[in-house]
Amino acid sequence: MALRIDKETCTGCGLCVPSCPFAALEMRDDVATVLDTCTLCGACVDVCPVQAITLEEEEKSPDVHDLSSYKDVWVFGEQRHGKIAPVVFELLGKGRELADKRQSKLAAVVLGNNIEDEARELLHYGADYVLLVQAPELYDFYDESYAKVLSQLILERRPEIVITGATTIGRSFIPKVAVAVDTGLTADCTGLDIDAESNYLLQTRPAFGGNIMATIICPNRRPQMATVRYKVMEKAQRREIASGTLEKIVTNAENLVSRSRILDFIRDEGPRVNLEEAPIIVSGGRGIQDGKNFDLIRQLADALGASVGASRGAVDAEWIPYPHQVGQTGKTVRPKLYVACGISGAVQHLAGMQTSENIVAINKDPNAPIFQHATYGIVGDLFEVIPEILKVIQQKKA
Repeated sequence: MALRIDKETCTGCGLCVPSCPFAALEMRDDVATVLDTCTLCGACVDVCPVQAITLEEEEKSPDVHDLSSYKDVWVFGEQRHGKIAPVVFELLGKGRELADKRQSKLAAVVLGNNIEDEARELLHYGADYVLLVQAPELYDFYDESYAKVLSQLILERRPEIVITGATTIGRSFIPKVAVAVDTGLTADCTGLDIDAESNYLLQTRPAFGGNIMATIICPNRRPQMATVRYKVMEKAQRREIASGTLEKIVTNAENLVSRSRILDFIRDEGPRVNLEEAPIIVSGGRGIQDGKNFDLIRQLADALGASVGASRGAVDAEWIPYPHQVGQTGKTVRPKLYVACGISGAVQHLAGMQTSENIVAINKDPNAPIFQHATYGIVGDLFEVIPEILKVIQQKKA
């Protein structure tokens, strides 16, 4: 929609100016003029005595994308210092599923230098072909050059779907790619599927602060692009025999130019909470009542050989540092066993752990939402239940 003012008809009475609740109209040379703050509410239309103001539909620009010319599913093969990121193997698993539904091929796109062996390994994880771009300038990640290289490949090869990890690298450069190729991008997806009728990519992600799960489509532009959170997809299984091909691509020299430069790389040698790789996690929520009670959570974690996690409520209360937070605004985990202690099961928390292989919930509220997702639920006071579990573990060990 657009607000139009017919300057020939306008009498300059000025009645429309005070009628606008957003102060988006002013008089210039005795003619009403629309400002950028206009919200198209239409309040001014009703007060104009000569009907010089109208709300009109703008002509839609023609769709410049020939959707039929796009094919194949691409996974961005993120690497850091010559090692493929773990999220890539999850994306290949989901990418294989999407490609099979579209009866198309699955490709991995790898940018780096001296990384051919790592790139070729992706053929063992379901990729039909790998596109490899190598140059000394691509050894370190620069969002500017990476975006230019990938954008050129997309414009030349026209993939139907492009997915990448919702990592610091993926989040940094993939929006630039979406803008360069004139398409949409759905960030932080927790689910991907193909609609059986339209063949659109269904991109599911938390919305409105995690209170609902929204499914988004991109009907008029290609490729359909999404970033995917780590540990929400099933990892592809390695095949002994790789039947795909690796294609080496030389990119234009101007694509390798970056206005930034890495001076040094300093590895953080401090203690790291690696929840994403933990096979067992014991998490505490607001139900533990006080930060000092996390000692009980740590005792259970130690007895199970587990890592300690937490809900956002526990972190916001400053009972435990942020690196332990599991959920939409924290870590996404997929352990074999997740023990939720005093956690109600808000949508935001579930977004980060609901794909765990086994979920054990301990909560005294029998109506807590966490029980709808738990493999095993224990209704009871965690301060009574956990000591009993510890006794049984000690007896088994003895």
